Amino acid sequence: MPAAPWLEAAQQELVACILRSHRQGFGRNLLPRQDPAHQAQELFACPTVVLAHDGSDPGGDPGPRLIYANAAALQLWQRSWGQMVGLPSRLTAEPQQRRERARMLVQAQQQHAISGYSGIRISSGGRRFQIDNARLWTLWDADGRPCGQAAAFNSWWWL
Repeated sequence: MPAAPWLEAAQQELVACILRSHRQGFGRNLLPRQDPAHQAQELFACPTVVLAHDGSDPGGDPGPRLIYANAAALQLWQRSWGQMVGLPSRLTAEPQQRRERARMLVQAQQQHAISGYSGIRISSGGRRFQIDNARLWTLWDADGRPCGQAAAFNSWWWL
């Protein structure tokens, strides 16, 4: 039986990058426990919504594509792993919200880590929701080069 996609070796490396980069950006761990053997499952199952996209230009077309979404994110956006991973990340927001979203991504890219971001997003079923106090941070590869961005938040509500 194949492993769940979030447990595959490449995703385990990505999770390590997400966690390492969060600690670098904010000076604290994203997860309370950092057991390398279990961190991919822990991040996938944690109640904090966590997403990541690749390092493509936020202003380009199609822009960054999602490379990670944990179970909380999949549930909120009402998508499966296969529907979410690979999706242009701009499609997580309504068209009228995308300009502000792109501006915040550029700001986060310049500062490497920001907190307190709020914005309106939309699920695959068309349900709008507000996210509040999100953290955005740069992902750094093992050689110290930027390779994407991640976001995490605990506070959101349906509109």
